[in-house]
Amino acid sequence: MKWIRSFTLLLVLVIVFLGAAGCGALAAAQPSATATAAPLTPLTFMAGYKPQANLPFVGVYVAQEKGFFQQEGLEVAIQHSPGKGEHLQLLAAGKIQVTTQDAAILLQRRADPGLPLVSFALIGQRGQQAFAALADSGMASPKDWEGHLVGYKGSPPPELFALIHAAGADESKMELVNVGFDPRVLTERQVDVYPLFKSNEPFLIRKWGYDLTLWDPADYGVAALGLTYVTSDEILKSQPEMLARFLRASLKGIQFAAENPEEAVQIVMKYAGPETDADHMRFMLEAELQDAASPVTEAQGLGWQTLEQWQGLAKMLAEAGVPSLEDVRPVFTTQILEAAAAP
Repeated sequence: MKWIRSFTLLLVLVIVFLGAAGCGALAAAQPSATATAAPLTPLTFMAGYKPQANLPFVGVYVAQEKGFFQQEGLEVAIQHSPGKGEHLQLLAAGKIQVTTQDAAILLQRRADPGLPLVSFALIGQRGQQAFAALADSGMASPKDWEGHLVGYKGSPPPELFALIHAAGADESKMELVNVGFDPRVLTERQVDVYPLFKSNEPFLIRKWGYDLTLWDPADYGVAALGLTYVTSDEILKSQPEMLARFLRASLKGIQFAAENPEEAVQIVMKYAGPETDADHMRFMLEAELQDAASPVTEAQGLGWQTLEQWQGLAKMLAEAGVPSLEDVRPVFTTQILEAAAAP
């Protein structure tokens, strides 16, 4: 039966062909074992100080550990500045892409020596510094500082003079002294009023068993601002989409920290090391989350910044005789905030 053998052979060939076609379709539907994902865009972030729970640092730490940067197609290298201003020089030289800086210092450095740096998100909506006295001093307002020793760190900050004037006090009736960075000068009563970083030193002083009276310049209408995310004019111009992806992930990291503070503190500890006090980092995180909120952020979202905020800061600096800018528009942008918020 020659025709049967021929038919059988034809049937086998059809089955083989259909099987091969099916395998090909299945292979097309499955990713190739040798296929590779799109390469991640490298970005170097240098925090402006040692590892700790400053909120812009926390946003980056969390974004790194939770995979938010990778979801945005970024490969972020995290570095830390020794704290002597190297981060701004490295950014201006193009060695890093993003850093952090106090808004007042950024404004001063943009004015003199003219570093081409720009804030693309204002995380600290209030200034970092406050002024403290021991609670048993009996001082209730800056007016009571008259006749006392009032400390400053390095050089008198503009917000000190603005606070004195806003409270109707007379600085000529006070003795202003450089007290350095050791809060024990207050607890040992070598000075009556001590300048401190709100998210840091109150924890230490209270841990030592002392109650404090605090004066926050913002409570007196002083236009101080806090930490910003900073990039260079060149990177803003050439890689705005990369900055938007960085900011989107970092703001997501800050939001995660606000909703999951205990996990966020543990992430900070991974960077800060076992010698760091977790309770101290928790205090810092809570304090900085409070200062990240303002009527501006309630209306526009976390990290927002306005021309009015920067103009107020510039006016305060100018009144204190500190180098500033008449036109503050070059020192900040909302371009990246807008792009990061876009769906």
